[in-house]
Amino acid sequence: MRPVVLAALTSLLAAGAAQAQPAAPATPPALPSTDPAAPDPFGWLEDIHSARSMDWVNAENARTAARLETDPRYETFRREALAIFTAEDRIPYPDFLGKRLANLWQDETHVKGVWRVATPESFRQAQPDWETLIDLDALSKAEGKNWIFKGASCLPPEDRLCLVHLSNGGGDAAEIREFDTVARAFVPGGFHFDAGKQDVAWLSKDVLLVARDWGEGTLSKSGYPLVIKRVARGEPLEAAKEIYRGQPTDVRAFVRVLRDPDGSVGRVLIGRNASFFQTDYLDLSHDGGIKPLALPRKVDLHGYLGGRLILGINEDWPAAGSHGAFKAGDLVAYDPDTGAAELIVHPTPTQTIDAVEVTAGRVLVSLLDNVSGAIDVYAPPSNASGSGGWSHQRLALPAGSALTLRAADHGSDKAYVTSESFLDATALWAVNAATGAVAQVKQLSARFDGSGHVVEQHFATSADGTKVPYFLVRPKEMKFDGSTPTVMFGYGGFQISETPTYRPEVGKLWLERGGAYVLVAGNTARPGTRPRCASTVSGPSTTSRRSRRT
Repeated sequence: MRPVVLAALTSLLAAGAAQAQPAAPATPPALPSTDPAAPDPFGWLEDIHSARSMDWVNAENARTAARLETDPRYETFRREALAIFTAEDRIPYPDFLGKRLANLWQDETHVKGVWRVATPESFRQAQPDWETLIDLDALSKAEGKNWIFKGASCLPPEDRLCLVHLSNGGGDAAEIREFDTVARAFVPGGFHFDAGKQDVAWLSKDVLLVARDWGEGTLSKSGYPLVIKRVARGEPLEAAKEIYRGQPTDVRAFVRVLRDPDGSVGRVLIGRNASFFQTDYLDLSHDGGIKPLALPRKVDLHGYLGGRLILGINEDWPAAGSHGAFKAGDLVAYDPDTGAAELIVHPTPTQTIDAVEVTAGRVLVSLLDNVSGAIDVYAPPSNASGSGGWSHQRLALPAGSALTLRAADHGSDKAYVTSESFLDATALWAVNAATGAVAQVKQLSARFDGSGHVVEQHFATSADGTKVPYFLVRPKEMKFDGSTPTVMFGYGGFQISETPTYRPEVGKLWLERGGAYVLVAGNTARPGTRPRCASTVSGPSTTSRRSRRT
């Protein structure tokens, strides 16, 4: 916890010190040569575990800590920050697990976490009646490992049987074990795969489709699997039947079993990552044949609804056949049987699709519009031809907030969303996607007094004319004469926009003491789907930290 608290204090103390006294003149450090042929004077830091690198890190940490800890404000700030980061009244974010809700909970007692479940009715209570599935700390101690929970792939619709991914130390290589969530135990003699970069999907209760290290020539240069096999319960891995083999130059091959709301298999897709950002999808038919799908290579597969793939298009898709033309950033529904595609939403020039979730009959779309959040629910056309277009409604969630899709149930139209803003603590909302109804389930207690501040959004014009949005959180009575100490933060990489999230450490340590805070939110002028991490079903990541229905 100490490094986290130090990170929270560093910028605030530094900003306060800069405000309190004039900056002493300093000689800037020599910059590396711009000559590409010149050796990098810091190249030795690439070996992050070497004694020289670690000695340098430890020395810099000690120098920073000494500077911070001698500041007369340090101990007060440390206590206040520690109270925030160790508060026990945090919201347990849920995920759907059959008819129950699952959560991975970590605290001072359970550092690695407890994977646990509760009924939806109990979850609504202030103190839910949780039932432990796996205690990661106890399991680690019993087996002499450092087990980190990397997610679970569960068999719909009951989600009783799950393939639990456990990483020894938190790396990409995970061991996979079959777990019974009703018996609350690993299945004796069940499916088990030794640690590796691997991907598994339930085809049925007794059959898996598995991409892993099968021996020489089955891994890419990046260490990801290239070969997918069919593994039956009780048979040795040596007897597994190969169904697909990627090219040696590929990054990875993976499989996705897409299901209807009742849990029946609707479609089996094989993904071939030609590069980290290019994916070819192939349709695996019931007779074992494989048919390439005519899709753009830069595409995100978000889910499956009514026989159609819900796709985020990340490059222009020119007219081909009946689907017309689509632009990068569009969300479309694609029928693999006919090749027809329908537009669900085309973001405006100020909008970005932040996330997409699919329920039994709806598509939930989280939008950023000039970095302010909104969530729209889309319903497929009611007529068979699809000529009526996708209808939609906006959920009645707090305006001017950061909104996050936390979970969605493909077996129903239920979902959970969180809202937060600079001055409003995080709240969890239950959503009925079919009716559009929302209800607040939980909210964090306020971590600081924000009543004396106001939030404003402005736009700065860059040298090329781009309008860059930024937020100003300032005292209501602030004088515009440069006398208010201000912390400014900005980030602009990978098409990721900073949103107006609740930062209690900033509020308690900075705003309450009369400071102002500026967040340069990034540019959303070019529409597109924000890159997602492990929760997306395409790309190199094999599991998400939350449970995932296959």
